[in-house]
Amino acid sequence: MQGISSRDVKAQQRPVPSGKPFHAQFTDVAKQAGLIAPTIYGGIDQKKYIVEANGCGCAFIDYDNDGWMDIFLLSGTRLEGAPPGATNRLYKNNRDGTFTDVTEKAGLTAVGWANGVCVGDYNNDGFDDLFVTYFGQNRLYRNNSDGTFTDVTKDAGLLESGPARWGAGCAWVDYNRDGHLDLFVSNYIRFSFEHAPVPGASSTCNWKGIPVNCGPRGLPAGRHLLYRNNGDGTFTDVTKESGIAAATESYGMTVVAADFDEDGWPDIFVACDSTPSLLFMNNHDGTFREEGVVRGVALSDDGMEQAGMGVGIGDYNLDGHLDLFKTHFIGDTCGLYRNDGKGSFDEMTRAAKVGVETSFTSWGAGMVDLDNDGYPDILFVTGSVYPEVEKKLPQYPYKTPRVLFRNLGNGTFEELETQGGSGITTPHSSRGCAFGDFDNDGDLDVLIVNMNEPPSLLRNDLNPMRNWIKFKLEGVKSNRSAIGARVLVHFGGKVQAQAVVSQSSYYSCNDPRLHFGIGEAKEVDVDVFWPNGLHEVFRKLSANRLVTIRETVGVIPSKGWKS
Repeated sequence: MQGISSRDVKAQQRPVPSGKPFHAQFTDVAKQAGLIAPTIYGGIDQKKYIVEANGCGCAFIDYDNDGWMDIFLLSGTRLEGAPPGATNRLYKNNRDGTFTDVTEKAGLTAVGWANGVCVGDYNNDGFDDLFVTYFGQNRLYRNNSDGTFTDVTKDAGLLESGPARWGAGCAWVDYNRDGHLDLFVSNYIRFSFEHAPVPGASSTCNWKGIPVNCGPRGLPAGRHLLYRNNGDGTFTDVTKESGIAAATESYGMTVVAADFDEDGWPDIFVACDSTPSLLFMNNHDGTFREEGVVRGVALSDDGMEQAGMGVGIGDYNLDGHLDLFKTHFIGDTCGLYRNDGKGSFDEMTRAAKVGVETSFTSWGAGMVDLDNDGYPDILFVTGSVYPEVEKKLPQYPYKTPRVLFRNLGNGTFEELETQGGSGITTPHSSRGCAFGDFDNDGDLDVLIVNMNEPPSLLRNDLNPMRNWIKFKLEGVKSNRSAIGARVLVHFGGKVQAQAVVSQSSYYSCNDPRLHFGIGEAKEVDVDVFWPNGLHEVFRKLSANRLVTIRETVGVIPSKGWKS
């Protein structure tokens, strides 16, 4: 982050506003929903070390399989020790717009520098499990199917030895298509409090002439890990034999695993800070080759390294291929990358008009349809890493608004500075965010982590409501979570692609039910490309409902949906 800040890209000129109304309005209902505990993360007025600055993610997870999205929020600690309440938190959805804190009952109380979370059913028992990355020891929590979780890190063979790693992004991915979810983990920097430089110690410890926390440049980069699921509850480190170890060391952050070249095998994208981002292409034989540069997603369009933090994945131009959106540091544009369907990308940041915004340090992001018009929009959250700067340079505030780009349906976007409601304009220093339909009303809401504040829960009040359809996939021969599945929805002469992934945004996990706005269309045709290679087609599915599809079985009854 810090090493990139001097890039200072000139924002492109803003086009004339379209004047079109935007029907989605976002209101922060976290307090009335019962999400009142703050996310403790480092110092409030200053950050001595970078470990205090990056923050953490969150997840929508239906841990009890009742058809309603529950909430899992990560937390950090403080240098002087953990204050009361500094723990990850699990909230059960009460199905009435409120949540109950069930952290202690669930066995998920934990203190430390948590970073990322990925959700998936690694043991195929029908209940989603949690993997959480840390500076220090990562943790695997097995869902016991009775409302509780057990830390099985040691039993699963995931205990680490040697110097503490900085676990960052993670993704469940069945890279060898054996029906069991494997695990990819990115690592950020090699860091120790004993040897870490302090603010002002070098050129990488100053920003705009003010001493700030150091890094990542000037600190040693991390190496990334791949663990193969043995199918018996344990994992084997296959980093070397899979080819992952051959990649250049980098400051790895958010991980997104999906089939980018549409060959039926999952690939792995790693957003990297201050180093080229990585794209591991699957060789179908248990190995990967890293091709981020040659495939166009490693650098900016002028060949520069960027501060890759968060990643949105979706099909913004409705060509049936999975595109990427990557967030960056203040003074730089975020990057939009169009996929040609073969896993090669063209940067469309300026062509799509998202290069108008360079004012914020940007984190969690989604490429999701917020107004159900059939075209995925872009929303990302922002916040400075330097709380001490604002006192001397008030033009660089610590708390900043969310950013919303509406898809105009012609390959371009327009930034809506006020039209999205108070949930968009109210400033916070935010990090992770997750997109999901917590109230099961047919539109997408947003869960957001705010540093040393309670989270935000942005309820989407879409009026008038447009048509939509959701899909929940259950694997049979494929992994039970259907992670890695790619879905094409055909509606009104259009087509849109989405994928089931276990992490995106920034260190976060979205509602696993794929949500498609379909505008005025009343029915859809669907192609499901399952992780094990099976292709199934479903015709004339009616709109405005959740459709649950079980591999090789077809449509089955859905849980939890309002009639």
